[in-house]
Amino acid sequence: MKRNEIRIIGGKWRSRKIHFPDSLGLRPTPDRIRETLFNWLAPYISGARCLDLFTGSGALALEALSRDAFQVVAIDRSSVVITALKKTIEVLEADHIELIQANALAWIEKPGISFDIVFLDPPYDDHLLRPCFSLLEANNWVAPASFIYFESRTRIDPEYLPKTWHLFREKKAGHVYYYLAQKLF
Repeated sequence: MKRNEIRIIGGKWRSRKIHFPDSLGLRPTPDRIRETLFNWLAPYISGARCLDLFTGSGALALEALSRDAFQVVAIDRSSVVITALKKTIEVLEADHIELIQANALAWIEKPGISFDIVFLDPPYDDHLLRPCFSLLEANNWVAPASFIYFESRTRIDPEYLPKTWHLFREKKAGHVYYYLAQKLF
């Protein structure tokens, strides 16, 4: 595979390649991690409404759609990234995805509508996980029983999560810690 290319792991677009632009800090979730994540989410993804903050390559958003998510809203601040994703969506003839060029943190500062699954993979060096956790919870972006996926270069103390979330799964692959939390009822 080429340097700026990843493949969709499963679903209707299985093995299709996604091309993404060179962009500072853009690091798609590796195949092995996406496979594990979507195995965790398998019972919940079909029909789910998903929010992909910091979408980057679009790997998580497109993987969710490939596996029959009902809707995905993908946010990224880079016009180059959004333009590349629009082209990929056209090639795949993907429906049910809304691309929004915006600062993800600013976007979730306002009250929102709840999603079933939230993908949260901000640039590691920006230290955005904790502010995102707080804003997602405070502004109604996460429904009861929803799942929140997040990645980090360092281990996250579960105490940093909102009190209504519990850690559902966690794993480490190479230098990446990845987690799936669930909001309690």
